[in-house]
Amino acid sequence: MNRIFHTFLLLIGLTVMLQSAVWNSPHQSGEAKKNILFAAFSLPPKRLDPVISYSANEWAFIGQIYEPPLQYNYLKRPYTLEPLTLTQMPIVHYLDANHTEVDENSSRVAYTAYKLILKKHIRYQNHPAFVKDKKGRLFYGRLDEEALSSIDSLADFKKQATRTLKAEDYAYAIKRMAVRQNHSPVLDTMMAYIVGLKSFSKHISHIAREKEKKGEILDLRSYHIKGVKVLDDRTLVITIKGRYPQFLYWLSMNFFAPVPWEADLFYQQKGLMAKNITLNWYPVGTGAYYLAQNDPNRVIRLKANPNFHKEYYPVLSDGEAKAAGISSALRRDAGKKLPFINEVIYSLEKENIPLWNKFLQGYYDASGISSEAFDQAVQISSSGTMGLSDTMRKKGIVLKSSVQPSIFYMAFNMVDPVVGGYSESAKKLRQAISIAQDEEEYISIFLNERGIPAQGPIPPGIFGCEPGEAGTNKVVYDWINGKRVRKPLSVAKKLLAEAGYPDGISLKTGKQLKLFYDSTATGPDDRALMDWRRKQFAKLGIQLVIRATDYNRFQAKIRKGKTQLFSWGWNADYPDPENFLFLLYGGNASVDTNGAGINSANYKNPEFDKLFNEIKTMKNTPERLEKIQKMLNIAREDAPWVWGFHPKSLALSQAWFGNVEPNAMANNTLKYKKINAALRVKKQQEWNQPVILPLILLFVSVILLGWLLYRAYSSRQKTVILREEK
Repeated sequence: MNRIFHTFLLLIGLTVMLQSAVWNSPHQSGEAKKNILFAAFSLPPKRLDPVISYSANEWAFIGQIYEPPLQYNYLKRPYTLEPLTLTQMPIVHYLDANHTEVDENSSRVAYTAYKLILKKHIRYQNHPAFVKDKKGRLFYGRLDEEALSSIDSLADFKKQATRTLKAEDYAYAIKRMAVRQNHSPVLDTMMAYIVGLKSFSKHISHIAREKEKKGEILDLRSYHIKGVKVLDDRTLVITIKGRYPQFLYWLSMNFFAPVPWEADLFYQQKGLMAKNITLNWYPVGTGAYYLAQNDPNRVIRLKANPNFHKEYYPVLSDGEAKAAGISSALRRDAGKKLPFINEVIYSLEKENIPLWNKFLQGYYDASGISSEAFDQAVQISSSGTMGLSDTMRKKGIVLKSSVQPSIFYMAFNMVDPVVGGYSESAKKLRQAISIAQDEEEYISIFLNERGIPAQGPIPPGIFGCEPGEAGTNKVVYDWINGKRVRKPLSVAKKLLAEAGYPDGISLKTGKQLKLFYDSTATGPDDRALMDWRRKQFAKLGIQLVIRATDYNRFQAKIRKGKTQLFSWGWNADYPDPENFLFLLYGGNASVDTNGAGINSANYKNPEFDKLFNEIKTMKNTPERLEKIQKMLNIAREDAPWVWGFHPKSLALSQAWFGNVEPNAMANNTLKYKKINAALRVKKQQEWNQPVILPLILLFVSVILLGWLLYRAYSSRQKTVILREEK
């Protein structure tokens, strides 16, 4: 009996121990207690070379590793540029044709020179490319087959070193951009501005081809761009043609991040390229983090850069915080040294449901909201206001939402003989269709209210997008009792009749108007969307024919102006109205630029274009705002787009994940965020209690039953033996 009692106590103790443990954690034992952020990725990055990469899922990593000269202030709104690796904002000089300095407002301005002065003591992450021998040569610069045989990743190099960031590194990055073989997506854009870049690109690309044929490495140090001058180790001057104030925004992009020549030459070695040890796979930066592990089929790991320079959490005045809507909680760490988090582990999650379940269990520190999880996470009030569900609130989960600097629209091809053109009838046809497209319904059905109807091309938060009645598209909406109300369908039908299509019937042919909509929505899940799109046109008696095609064919048709109607979108490169208005600038018309132009609707209005050329180099003044409003009214009247919607971003974060604030323009926000690991461990234990007591009781019952059976069997055996002895 004593033995059974002790066994029972042991089982009870085991039960208590197991009840306090977390059995189902996907992370390694003890990691949850550390200052580690746990995140997920669904699409592995393919290109981590800053000159090449242009995808959001790649910039999510690149932005933490590389440092262009400028960055966006994490908390200030509207979005505000500030120095990152510079001592101050670039010093701007305006020059005439003879490179003599003139006044900013002078009509003689032919060039603008930006002088960049780097901070002292900014150092790169430790890397084998920086290791040198006693003679100053790259130690790993000429790896032979024997040395390469023992190398499969950067971790296999025994020696590492660092060096200080220099102005030449930024110049070297621009030279790499100029090499056509590097396929930089912004080369053609920059060639229009940086002095000498076009001729340099032609020259250096020819040299690169010749070097490649001979199997030689291309060292860009001995080649120079006329408009990119290194004055000393800490001073760089970039000269552009004319005025282009938006160039400052470009200096915050990863394309202008520094590339050390040592890393470029190191990664050009054929033996390393054959092993996929390249700048695309292993970036080299001065940022707050470095890439410690790149296994895109399983996990990507970032670690805090031990060489990271001094940078501090933003400090806002009370007025700035109020204007930006920044809470006191987001200001608690003002002035503290960055980064706060030591390590980030990104795990591959191909499906939404497993990721969502792990987030609810506390194993991921943040999550987006998929369509499948929307109703579980979010409640929408009768007024359309979004809030967390009761379940999420009880867990302490935080919801952050923001309107993205993006627009999704449906375009009319303005060179099409039916929907295009600038006659009154053509305008009224497009206006009628614009009114009939119920964007509010689209947002409700297909986006779970995650969007707002657009009134023009410029999203909220960007200069030129006015709130209230002043910013309302009066062609499509009425302003009633302080609200925008879509005009009734009767107005659309009246416009359609005036356009020559009463009830959708052409007065010229007597037949129903048939329009063609090109789309890449070819999957089974897209059927409901296409059905909805047809119904919007059917309300006017118009037949919409969907022409589904693959993405490459779709792009080719748009470039050649062979479409009639199609949907498209644009995400801001920088927070300036020019970055949206140039989508409608006649000089960018796709059909006139051999498909290179971004004005895919081929819209041309002389007055709009004249105003665009005026505002594109202006600062944000009342005069600029007045001109932009004129442009918007012109475009609204011409209706080259059904203006569509601006998407809303919704993100959830755990109670222990701090300093989380949406910033759609910044890519380097990881360094500001914070983890309370102790609270995370506590909540994980609360949310993942294993229910094992019934199993223990069952086990104890089996033992007791076995013991009772054994006692009964033993008693019976003793009785039999006693009888036999008698």
